[in-house]
Amino acid sequence: MTNWWWVRHGPTHEKAFTGWRDVPADLTDTMRIMRLRQYLPKNALVVSSDLIRAVATADAIADGRNRLPHSPELREFNFGDWDGLTFEEVAALDPALSRAYWETPGDISPPNGESWNAASKRVTRFVTTLNTLYPARDIIAVAHAGTIMTQIQNAGCLTPQQAILNKIDNLSVTLLSWQEDRGQIQMINHIP
Repeated sequence: MTNWWWVRHGPTHEKAFTGWRDVPADLTDTMRIMRLRQYLPKNALVVSSDLIRAVATADAIADGRNRLPHSPELREFNFGDWDGLTFEEVAALDPALSRAYWETPGDISPPNGESWNAASKRVTRFVTTLNTLYPARDIIAVAHAGTIMTQIQNAGCLTPQQAILNKIDNLSVTLLSWQEDRGQIQMINHIP
């Protein structure tokens, strides 16, 4: 069984959509970082999204663990033209599309952005590759709320509408296990 210890990056304090926009994480809560570092398995591999907020968080919790190269496959959803806008601004700009994007996730995408299904396919392809390369290992993946929710969907055989209901806090741990191509949800949004 391959265990994926999904960690959401440290807080950004952004009040707008933050997808592929590269903003830093606030990692000043050193006690919380230390608890997280101690909680995660010592022999795990560490991988992260290539966005700076995930890279810096992964570096902060690596603690001598084997670090794999950052991957764009683990990025947050690409919010396209919505990136950098607030929810209110997006709703005012295109009320029907923004409502449909959140209420019926699937093939709907923001202008010049990415749908739930496209993001899920991208992340799942990466997870499947690492499951093949590193069977029966612990993998700590530092990523983003949307990225983690796509894998909750896949491991739990959920719909996007069910998966999007999960809360994923900054610096939380979600543990998903894979045996061959069967997933299992162990825990969601645990704060060590």
